[in-house]
Amino acid sequence: MTRGRSDEAQKKRLLTSVCVVALFLVFLYVYYGSKNTGESAIEYGSRSLRKLGSSYLGAEEDKQDESSIKFGLDDGEDGITPKSFPVCDDRHSELIPCLDRNLIYQTRMKLDLSVMEHYERHCPLPERRFNCLIPPPPGYKIPIKWPKSRDEVWQANIPHTHLAHEKSDQNWMVVKGDKINFPGGGTHFHYGADKYIALIADMLNFSNSNLNNDGNLRTVFDVGCGVASFGGYLLSSDIMAMSLAPNDVHQNQIQFALERGIPAYLGVLGTKRLPYPSRSFELAHCSRCRIDWLQRDGILLLELDRVLRPGGYFAYSSPEAYAQDEEDLRIWREMSALVDRMCWRIASKKNQTVIWQKPLTNDCYFEREAGVLPPMCRSDDDPDAAWGVNMEACITPYSDHDHKSRGSGLAPWPARLTSPPPRLADFGYSSEMFEKDTELWRQRVDNYWNILSPKIRSDSLRNVMDMKAHLGSFAAALKDKDVWVMNAVPEDGPKTLKIVYDRGLIGTVHNWCEAFSTYPRTYDLLHAWTIFSDIEKKGCSGEDLLLEMDRILRPSGFVIIRDNKSVIEFVKKYLSALHWEAVGPTDSISESSQDGDVFVVQKKLWLTSESFRDAE
Repeated sequence: MTRGRSDEAQKKRLLTSVCVVALFLVFLYVYYGSKNTGESAIEYGSRSLRKLGSSYLGAEEDKQDESSIKFGLDDGEDGITPKSFPVCDDRHSELIPCLDRNLIYQTRMKLDLSVMEHYERHCPLPERRFNCLIPPPPGYKIPIKWPKSRDEVWQANIPHTHLAHEKSDQNWMVVKGDKINFPGGGTHFHYGADKYIALIADMLNFSNSNLNNDGNLRTVFDVGCGVASFGGYLLSSDIMAMSLAPNDVHQNQIQFALERGIPAYLGVLGTKRLPYPSRSFELAHCSRCRIDWLQRDGILLLELDRVLRPGGYFAYSSPEAYAQDEEDLRIWREMSALVDRMCWRIASKKNQTVIWQKPLTNDCYFEREAGVLPPMCRSDDDPDAAWGVNMEACITPYSDHDHKSRGSGLAPWPARLTSPPPRLADFGYSSEMFEKDTELWRQRVDNYWNILSPKIRSDSLRNVMDMKAHLGSFAAALKDKDVWVMNAVPEDGPKTLKIVYDRGLIGTVHNWCEAFSTYPRTYDLLHAWTIFSDIEKKGCSGEDLLLEMDRILRPSGFVIIRDNKSVIEFVKKYLSALHWEAVGPTDSISESSQDGDVFVVQKKLWLTSESFRDAE
C-alpha cells in the first residue's frame, strides 16, 4: 500500500513536470515564432502606428518641450528593434505607394477619370503601408554609369519592352541583347532630340542654335515626356529639365528616364497644382503629349502659365499646329483664342511646331476688357502654394518687382547659381545670409566627400536627392560633380523652392510622412538633413521613413544623415535589418555641436532566392 501510494505520487510529480515543460516550450514557440517567422512577406504596417517621441494620440505628451524628446525610445513593436524586415513579394518590386493602382481598386476610391484623378497621389493610411523591403527584379545589375547610361540601360533592371514595340517607328527605345538602347527619338522627333532642340533654338533666333540662349534659358518643364530623351539631350547645353509623366499605360517611362540618369518625376496635370512654385521655368514643352488644353476653361494651360517665368515660352508640337482637317482646325482656333486672352503671343511657328511667349509685365492683363475670361486670380491667392492645392482657372499676375523690372531679374547661368536672387527678399534673407549659407554647405559637402572618397569614383553617383533643400546650397556645392540633384522642400516650411529654381536648379515640394513619387531603386545618394527630427515632431514613423529611403535608394547607393545624436543611434539599430552598412568611422562624426552629427551608410546589393533561380 505504502509503496503503491509512493509510486502514484511520483507519477503525479512527473506528469506535473511534463506539463510545465510543455507549457514553457509553447510559450517560447509563440513568443519567438511570432517575432521571427510570423510576419508575412507582404506585412501591412502595424508598426507604423507606434509612438516615436511624440504620441499619435496627442494629449499631454505633445506639450513636452522639444529638448525632452528622445528619438526612437520606443523602437519597433513593443520596444523591440527588428533584426530583419520581411521581403515584399516579387510582384511589388516596382511599388510606388502613393501611386498604387491596386490601392485605388482595393479601397474603391471614387475618382474622376476624365480629369486624371486616378493618376494623382493617393497615399495609403498607416495601417495599410507595406512594412517590408522592396526586392530588386531577377538578374538586377548595378546600373550603367553616366554618361553612357543616357543611351543604354540593363534590360534586367527594367524588364519591360512593350514601349520598344509600341513606339518602334519613333525611335524611343530598342532592345539589343541584354540591354535597352535609346536612339534619342520621340513621338514628334523620330530622327533625334538633338536636331529637334536645335530647331527650336533657331525658331527663337538664339545664337549658334543653342537653346540655352547664352545662359538665359536654364530651367525647362517637359510635360508628357516619354522616356525623357528631350530632357536628356538638353543637359549638354547646360539646360536642366524637369521631365514629367504619369504612371499611365506607358507606365515605366519615368523609370527608364531615371535609370538613364535623366532628371524626371512622376506626376500629372490633373486637378492639383504641380508641386512647383510660380515662375519656375523659362520654357515649357509638349510634344504630342495628348493633353486636352481646352478642358475646364483652359485650367491646364493656366497652370503652365503659373509656373512659367515672365517672358517664358511654351513650345507645342502637335497636329493642331499644322493639320488642316476640321477637328484640328477647330482646336487650333479655340486654343489660339484662349492664349490670346491670356496675353500670350506667337513667338514663332514653323511646320508642326508653334512657340508662344508670355508677357514680361502685367500691362496686357489690366488692359483687357472687363469680364474677359480667364479672370485674374484673387489677390489673396498664394501662387507658390503647391502641395495638395486645387488648380484654378485664373491668371497669376506678376509681383511688383517682376512687373517693374520686366522679368525675373536673374543672372545667366552659371552665375545664377551663386548670385542672390531677388525673391530672397520674400523671406527677409539678405545677400550676406545667402552667401554664408552657400559657403557653409560647400564646406559640408567637402567633408561628405572626404568620407565617401574611399568608396566612390568620379562616376559612382548620378541621381542625388536633397531631402530638405532649403535654399539649394547642398546642390550648388555639387556643381562640379557629374550629378543632378532633386531638391525636396518640406510642404509645411518656408516656400524656399522658388529660390532653388531661381538658382537654376530643380526640385519639388514633399511631405516625408508620405512616400515620394518615384520608382524603387532610382537614386544613388540621399541627403537627410534633420528629416528624422522633423517628422518626429509630426508624430510620423521613423521606421516608415527608413523603409521609404531604402525603397528609392539604388543597391550600392549611399545615405548621408545629418541630425542629432539620438537619431543617429536610432538609425544604427536598423542597419542590419535594412542590409545597410556604415561608411567610414563607426561613430558619428561631429563637425561642431550646432551642425549636428553626420552618419554615412551604404546599401548592400541583395537578391531574393527567387531572383537567383530566375536569373539562372
